Amino acid sequence: MSTNKNIISNKKLAKKLLLACSMLFAADQAFAVGCSAYRGSSGGYTDTKNPFLLVHGVSGFDQVGGLIGYFHTIPQNLCRSGADVEVANVAAFNSSEQRGKTLAEDINRNRYGSSKFNIIAHSQGAPTARVAVTYDASMNSRGNGRIKSVTSVGGVNKGSKVADVVRGVVPSSGYIPGGVNGLARALGGLISAISGSRNSQDGINALNTLTTKGTNDLNKRHGYGVAKSYCSNDRQTSATVNGNKVYLYSWAGKSPLTNVLDITDAFVGITSLVFGKEDNDGLVSVCSQKLGSYLGAQRANHVDEINHLFGLRSLFHNPVTMYRKHANRLRNKGL
Repeated sequence: MSTNKNIISNKKLAKKLLLACSMLFAADQAFAVGCSAYRGSSGGYTDTKNPFLLVHGVSGFDQVGGLIGYFHTIPQNLCRSGADVEVANVAAFNSSEQRGKTLAEDINRNRYGSSKFNIIAHSQGAPTARVAVTYDASMNSRGNGRIKSVTSVGGVNKGSKVADVVRGVVPSSGYIPGGVNGLARALGGLISAISGSRNSQDGINALNTLTTKGTNDLNKRHGYGVAKSYCSNDRQTSATVNGNKVYLYSWAGKSPLTNVLDITDAFVGITSLVFGKEDNDGLVSVCSQKLGSYLGAQRANHVDEINHLFGLRSLFHNPVTMYRKHANRLRNKGL
């Protein structure tokens, strides 16, 4: 009897988590304007040698209809001090392996221009970017890779316990995963259609790749800057792949609840329950978010990390400032 109760309880929790994640994905988009309107002069605070390429997480995109942006006002705030910024558009729902391969192909087909790039990646964007490093190196002659740095923001670098919980109660075959996958394909297809992309979507692969098991498997092939154990500090701060040196950075969010006016706080409040007392941003633990040179944990949740919803966040942390400071850090390093 107790086993049945636990199964029912887990299914109810999974439904709440799935609902919370779905609402987050729908709500974390805000209005943005074109970066060109904010173009600053060369030599400014954020004027790096290589342009920035911002990479979105699961359910994300660059812009929809030129109005809705995943990284709320961040491109504009980088551009106003001299940076050049592009925003990637990979599959909203698919494995990090597939997304990373697509990202590398797009970079090397000059979809985002003919430059080399400093990647800043949020959530699933972090493992996606690490996969792209591998494929980028294989597409270029020795030492001529086009990815010069990868920065993880709220990255799923050691898996997400939220994905573990959801995947634990979704069967590996049958009607339910088909339904989840169908929903992801429909939502992802809609995002692709209105954002001008035609990326393939696979909801179950997206979920599997974000679990601890799925991420650990990915890290065996693309583990640049990832600690050997779950929360150790033996991370490499750079990686050399086919003669191309890639610098690695990260910062984390540690506060699921940051602003009473932000409706998304309620949803990350629900998802954060799976972490118990472990520091987390509502969807990913702080330990999982660390990569390469770790720049610390901020008073931010998974939505705040990309300056959503509508810039509502903690009074004690401005996510835009983190991006600008990091741009200046890379500028001073000659990147």
